Amino acid sequence: MSKKVAIIKGDGVGPELAESAMKVVKASGASIEFLPCEGGAEWWEKNGGSTLIPEASWKLMDESDAVFKGPTTTPGGAGSPRSVAVSIRQRYDLYANVRPIKTYAGTPAPLGAVDFVCVREGTEGLYFGEEVKLTDDVYIAIRKITRPACKRIAKYAFEEATRRGWKSVVAIHKSNILKKTCGTFLEECESVSKDYPNVELEEYHIDNIAQQLVKNPTIFNNKVLMSTNLFMDVISEECSALVGSIGLIYSANIGDDYAMFEPAHGSAPKYKGMDKVNPVATVLAAAWMLDYLGDKKRSQAIFSATEKVIAEGKKVTYDMGGAAKSSEMVEEIIKNL
Repeated sequence: MSKKVAIIKGDGVGPELAESAMKVVKASGASIEFLPCEGGAEWWEKNGGSTLIPEASWKLMDESDAVFKGPTTTPGGAGSPRSVAVSIRQRYDLYANVRPIKTYAGTPAPLGAVDFVCVREGTEGLYFGEEVKLTDDVYIAIRKITRPACKRIAKYAFEEATRRGWKSVVAIHKSNILKKTCGTFLEECESVSKDYPNVELEEYHIDNIAQQLVKNPTIFNNKVLMSTNLFMDVISEECSALVGSIGLIYSANIGDDYAMFEPAHGSAPKYKGMDKVNPVATVLAAAWMLDYLGDKKRSQAIFSATEKVIAEGKKVTYDMGGAAKSSEMVEEIIKNL
């Protein structure tokens, strides 16, 4: 039975990368009906309004089994709409933002080969998005932390470790300073850990782990790193540098009954139309989506073909030391399916 996927092609290089992902999915033989949706800064600049996502797109997403999102641009400044990703996470309660960090054969490992997963709470924290003007000179941002949200992200992290057969979850916080918000997060992590006696809970302050990820990142191999929204947004970006290119990093936003998949990188508008940007993150995000939708065989076929192309190093993009166009690398992946 065909699955329906709402696809937001995005801004900048997003549309060309999204087309590549759809091409690979179709070549794999997967039974997916893609439903194109408008959304992003380029749509908003033409149409205006208080949102980057029109109502027609929400309707298509409501009718779909999952969302696939190409990179989108988020306008800055007071009064501009919240990002496409945050809007979708909050509407569908996609509380687990998951980003695998893995060194591929044939790619640089500047600080050693790594293999771990970053899990980020995706619905609250500072990205709750509430800021208050107290005076003309004083503004505050609200960091919303709730016990239920902390508990379920901790549970997701321990379940992820269990699924992978890993023995450790690393909780990242700053409870010595943020005693109530980070303190609550840590209390819930410790409470959940009691239900997983075979998985150890490690604790790191945010500033310490930022240092350790540069000094000795391999100590986190086969572990799940978990934190609140802003902390893990920053840390997962640092982790992406450990594999040589953020163009290799795919991610998912997962809730109890819905999910959105996307590359971890931005829309790179300066490269729009140049057929230059690394397609791997977008292609593997689509492969992961197939796994989520129950087509594990074709998902694994795309992962295997992509890893083979990377390892051979003949048809790879500039950021991986090659000279291939983005479309040429996609064609090579399809050849290896």
